[in-house]
Amino acid sequence: MNSTFSPIETTKTKTIVINALFIALTLVATMFINIRLPIMGNGGLIHLGNVPLFIAALVFGKKSGAVAGAFGMGFFDLISGWAVWAPFTFIIVGAMGFLAGLISEKVPGKRVLVNTLAVASALIIKVVGYYFAEVLLYGNWIQPFGSIPGNVMQVVIAGIIVVPLAGRIKKRAGQSTN
Repeated sequence: MNSTFSPIETTKTKTIVINALFIALTLVATMFINIRLPIMGNGGLIHLGNVPLFIAALVFGKKSGAVAGAFGMGFFDLISGWAVWAPFTFIIVGAMGFLAGLISEKVPGKRVLVNTLAVASALIIKVVGYYFAEVLLYGNWIQPFGSIPGNVMQVVIAGIIVVPLAGRIKKRAGQSTN
């Protein structure tokens, strides 16, 4: 029996560890760094869970972004009294992470601009996705407009934090793997 690890196994293990780390970071940032907005509808929950989600997507790619968002924020919903939102969050935030990572991976150009486009695309998914989720849950086409400011603020704040840092973090992550 060979006692050395194959590079494929190391890569799988590393991927699992990175995904688990970003699930945990997304959960913790969503759970403990948040403010509930006192406005109509759901009101919106402002949190920093999108920061680790976008770092996962922009630095480690679409799969890590999707996993961090879907599971990290989905778990938050399940354990914090928002369980009815968990299936919507799983799909919406998973799609946000996937698309942000996909754009960051595939679109050529200056990284800051590409990553800004990735975050802006995720913002559209969040606003549209949660609008229709609230329409389904509340049976009302007007009430969900109250959550849009909070959703926009969450993603914009996360983008302001992450976009300038993503390139540097990616460089360091690449150096540590060699």
